[in-house]
Amino acid sequence: MKLAVIGVGHAGSRITNQILEFEQSTGRNFCHGNTLLINSTQPEFDAPEHVPEERRLTIGDVYWEADGSDIDGDPDLAAEIAREEKNDIIRTFDLIEFHQIDGVLVLAGLGRGTGGGAGAVVIDQLKEICDEPIYAVGVLPSESEGEEVALTAARTLQSYVAKADNVIAFDNDAWEDADFATVGRLDDATADDEQSGADEDEDASTADGENTSPAEDTRDDHTDSVGSGFERMNVALAKRLVTLFAAGEFKNATDSENRMDPSDIMRTLDTGGISSIGYASSDLKQAGGVRSWVRSVSSRFSWMPEPEWAYETTDDEDGATDAAKINRLVRQAAQSKLTLPCEISSADRALIVLTGPARTLSRKGFEGGRYWLEQEADIVEVMAGDEPNERSSSLSTVILFSNVTDVDRIKEIQQTALNHQQSLRTEGTELGTADST
Repeated sequence: MKLAVIGVGHAGSRITNQILEFEQSTGRNFCHGNTLLINSTQPEFDAPEHVPEERRLTIGDVYWEADGSDIDGDPDLAAEIAREEKNDIIRTFDLIEFHQIDGVLVLAGLGRGTGGGAGAVVIDQLKEICDEPIYAVGVLPSESEGEEVALTAARTLQSYVAKADNVIAFDNDAWEDADFATVGRLDDATADDEQSGADEDEDASTADGENTSPAEDTRDDHTDSVGSGFERMNVALAKRLVTLFAAGEFKNATDSENRMDPSDIMRTLDTGGISSIGYASSDLKQAGGVRSWVRSVSSRFSWMPEPEWAYETTDDEDGATDAAKINRLVRQAAQSKLTLPCEISSADRALIVLTGPARTLSRKGFEGGRYWLEQEADIVEVMAGDEPNERSSSLSTVILFSNVTDVDRIKEIQQTALNHQQSLRTEGTELGTADST
């Protein structure tokens, strides 16, 4: 699926940058350079900067340069500024090749002014000029960020759900205390050289999250350079988004009978509402000696064909067949810590994407995993497809749960926001009484 990716605010900018980093390291390409950053100040990135300066727009600089106004802390002011600078934003949209894409992905932290207030306006402006679906990725704040941030997030989430075709959520509160070393295993040790990481807050003090499944690890080269859990969460979210949306976008991709089609992703997200992603992966048994060396060399050069004998497809160390491993991975992904923890049976639709060498993508396991999910989650419509990648040394599964409605964390944020509004009204009433005496 080909998407334009627009990061709004610090969180959105940093996750967009991580998406490009992950694309580059895995050989995928679903953005094709169609990226923009819209922010109220210059963002700091967790990885090397991948978005050119001409694709970055700073809004509201007149305000904070003149009087030091905290645009990022005021969603109403940020929204007002985005409307005032509408022409600048629309001119920036001219850099996107809309005729080449299947949709737009807008990423933002929902607890801050720029991501919340300006982000909603950006979605409105996109809808005026774009006929393709507009999906949002919203990062929810952690409880430790306070009641005011929760109020902003509650208001923003409601606005995003009303405006975007679907909102994929990432919950910082669920991820900020994650033990990245022990929660599970990633396929980051694969030839894809994958990463892990999400970011909600607009500065370095906030929580980002890592959706780590029981089959996940943090053993890739990049992980060592990701110093904090916040940064790792940004990478984790980026990995899940790329694995989902870039299905079928590998360079020199292998043909597959069950290859994921963009229309399947679009149909799954067509429910609207809020969605969540699960993920799991498992290393494949590697051949040693000359075979291992050939695979290592071929993974560095896309033009070099990889001979069949360079890869063993026998059972792994625990004796599981390819079909059994796929079936198990589907279960692990569904039962993993989701980007937004929820009751998966409340989803309207689900989509399973399998990635790995074509010879390991067992149709029997593929159908068995889908059947299990239909029964376990009581979801009538479960679509599935695969993404063959001959240079991967792991099998991975990502599951999209669309329009989930049973989400405790959202209920908590809404209740916190309501309590905060009531306390503000009480304080205002008491202040008014004091002034009149």
